[in-house]
Amino acid sequence: MISEGESGFESIGESTWGRLGHTGGSGKGQPASPGALLPPITLTLPAGGMVPAMAQLLFLQLVLGPALVENFKLQLAIKNFRTLHIDFPKVDFEKGFHGYCNGLMAYVRGKKQSWYCPKIHYVLHAPWAVVRKFCKNSESFCENYNEYCTLTQDSVPLTICSLNSKQPPTSCNYNSTLTNQRLYLLCSKKYDAEPIDIIGLY
Repeated sequence: MISEGESGFESIGESTWGRLGHTGGSGKGQPASPGALLPPITLTLPAGGMVPAMAQLLFLQLVLGPALVENFKLQLAIKNFRTLHIDFPKVDFEKGFHGYCNGLMAYVRGKKQSWYCPKIHYVLHAPWAVVRKFCKNSESFCENYNEYCTLTQDSVPLTICSLNSKQPPTSCNYNSTLTNQRLYLLCSKKYDAEPIDIIGLY
């Protein structure tokens, strides 16, 4: 669980879990959203001429637009990482879910608003502050993902949720594997970054 006020992001331990039949954590908030556009104004040129500032604003939006979009996507990836890949302290589900991963993946699919059953999902049982430090210096760049990446120096307790292959295609049941391993992480930038995805285990 993430303590209240530490961040504007939810964690798996949020009160949302109560609807899935388990105890939740604390900490609520919303990611910052871009501000509203400025109203059109008129600027006076040195020569005395007048031009609508809206034309300048539109030009700036065209230039800065892609950067703003990328920043929004990055913040969303950080939020999703904390929401879907960190469960600390580890929650307990009701027996009706038939295992930790079945309850967890019900939550993950609900958050993603998708009925698709992912084949594998990693959940870390460590505080966000600990996980975040792994992306403090990302000296490698993973071309396959077009992002900076790193291999953690320390092992992290985690659960691997893997889709049960011996089941009908209409089912979505998972096997749970609790382990301690080093992680390959994607990071939001090269230095003083935040993790945005788990791409493998070492």
